[in-house]
Amino acid sequence: MTATRIPNLQTATTVADLLHALGDIPPERVRVVPPIGQATLEDLINANESGDGPVCEWVDDTLVEKAVGYFESWVGTIISHKFMDFLETNDLGMLLGEAGVLRILPKVGRAGDVTFVAWTSLPGGKPLPRENKVPEVVPDLVVEVLSASNTRREMERKRGEYFTAGVKHVWEIDPVSESARAYTGVESVRVISKGGTLAAEDVLPGFTLSLEQLFARANRARGGG
Repeated sequence: MTATRIPNLQTATTVADLLHALGDIPPERVRVVPPIGQATLEDLINANESGDGPVCEWVDDTLVEKAVGYFESWVGTIISHKFMDFLETNDLGMLLGEAGVLRILPKVGRAGDVTFVAWTSLPGGKPLPRENKVPEVVPDLVVEVLSASNTRREMERKRGEYFTAGVKHVWEIDPVSESARAYTGVESVRVISKGGTLAAEDVLPGFTLSLEQLFARANRARGGG
């Protein structure tokens, strides 16, 4: 597994440096209350429980709003349904949605659009207590459904964090091209063309996700399919 250097917000001296370290994301996604570089896990929990805006992630003690879009959320919901259908008869682990933030590194809390955690990756092979709202858990597979404000550098940073933490698979699904990129490492990627199929046999043996079926279902919301 090849990790990558993850930019550190503490070295930023200007707003431009800060946004660059976060992956050249739009400034409206960076919260300044609490102050940049001073947000705690408790601040993250309070922000997400307040319902005041999009779900936030926690990056170097800074709250960063997840990129949002109704269609991307719809695609993520369909993917979750496909996973849950499989897990009903193959009890291999638990599934989290776009609000499920996990502390994957000491100063990083990320919430994939769909996140799979194998029972074997959890203490005692069961969900952690509800009181643990941002648990220190490294998922086995993360699905990111790309939104318009997800920049190339932001996704590079996320992949660096995921694979540094020990995530085994990262799937990036592009609703515009209806294609995907399946990563098993920072520099190990397989391009899945429109109509192709995703699989992760080492963590979900027997599970496949057909992009053709996924987008045939998703496009019904826009009058297609």
